[in-house]
Amino acid sequence: MIDSIPKHVNADANLVRRGRLIDTTFMIAIDDAYTLIRIEGGRVTKFTPGPFITPDYSFSLRASRSVWEKFWQPLPPLGFTDVFALVKQKLMRVEGDIHPFMANLLYFKDVIAAPRKEGAR
Repeated sequence: MIDSIPKHVNADANLVRRGRLIDTTFMIAIDDAYTLIRIEGGRVTKFTPGPFITPDYSFSLRASRSVWEKFWQPLPPLGFTDVFALVKQKLMRVEGDIHPFMANLLYFKDVIAAPRKEGAR
């Protein structure tokens, strides 16, 4: 499901427009699997699955596979609809320099939720 992020983000003109000033790399960790996602001008320009020796990223979102699978359902269960709901339940950790994440919160929430569109078809 995570593989669909570039396709859905880059196809969403409104999302790309909202992220037009963003230039960062972040990591999504699913158990022990890591993926770096490079954002430039609101588009996903690089999508790199790990493993990595010393990855370079600004912030990471870490959760178990079961948490991500529930989060990415077209209609997630209560408590799995939002990143901060997961953080509050201690099911997800946001680590690193969270300034780019918080400064562009709605953009990143939509980027991270993009795989939900796969199941909605």
